[in-house]
Amino acid sequence: MTAFDIALWGIVPYIALTVFVVGHIWRWRVDQFGWTTHTTQLLENRWLRLGSPLFHFGLLAVIAGHVLGLLVPASWTHALGVSEAVYHALAVWGGALAGLAMMAGLALLLARRLINGRVRRTTSSMDKAMFTVLVVLVVLGMVQTVGVNLLGGGYDYRETVAVWFRGIFYLQPDASLMVGAPLAYQLHALVAWIFIGMWPFTRLVHAWSVPIAYLWRPYLVYRKRSGTPAGARR
Repeated sequence: MTAFDIALWGIVPYIALTVFVVGHIWRWRVDQFGWTTHTTQLLENRWLRLGSPLFHFGLLAVIAGHVLGLLVPASWTHALGVSEAVYHALAVWGGALAGLAMMAGLALLLARRLINGRVRRTTSSMDKAMFTVLVVLVVLGMVQTVGVNLLGGGYDYRETVAVWFRGIFYLQPDASLMVGAPLAYQLHALVAWIFIGMWPFTRLVHAWSVPIAYLWRPYLVYRKRSGTPAGARR
């Protein structure tokens, strides 16, 4: 293992996480009005109605799969009676379906931005960079799921990549676990850190502004205005 490997898998993650946290604080202090989705729904709605649900539901499923695969140790699922074969089948087929939904939704949203002139004019340089990195990230994820695990010989990332990832939060990342991982996994991890680092400077900050409080907000009572005839006023 070289010094480059140590820097790549032991230092880069902390740089990305630092930029992620500090960047959000900076963005909130200097650009609160920009903390929004910059929605283009009024400019075009038909493609958005198709692409947005596909993308977001696929994204939620992908995130759930990453949480289960990276943060939950294999020993825990084994203790629950889930065999390696069952877990592998659920992870591969579930990940493939979620990834396809996310890719289809993303393709529709990108096509919408390219084809519709009014929407295209609202796309900033940072939007273009963000979408580019996101496309690469999703494609690499599908290469892992379909290319390596479904069509290839498979790879037990829970014994290597997942252990390395959890070690980051213990301040003990074992870079050697990533050195031997397949190239698709290495590239996916690196692009993910790039994506995390650029997050605070994109429209993605709106993810932290979901109006969850509306779930507990009391109902608003509207009263009908009494129709008093004008001639009856004094």
